[in-house]
Amino acid sequence: MRPNIGLLNAMLRIMFGFTLLSLTTARLTRRPWRRSYWMMAMIASMKIASGIVRYCPFTAMMDARVDDEEEFDFEETTFNPS
Repeated sequence: MRPNIGLLNAMLRIMFGFTLLSLTTARLTRRPWRRSYWMMAMIASMKIASGIVRYCPFTAMMDARVDDEEEFDFEETTFNPS
């Protein structure tokens, strides 16, 4: 698995992930029955993991899609009916 995000992007993901994880953990201690806090904690942990590994599956999927679109880029030719 080759890294597909840069070092600065990885650091920002880790920072944002830990910030979001600490926020949701603090709120989760007051209201443990709220499912939205559990979901936000999962998203934050995914951001931390993608920053540590420096691989984002969503970015890889979008890069593959752009490569496929460039493959089918046809040249425009003029059509002369005469």
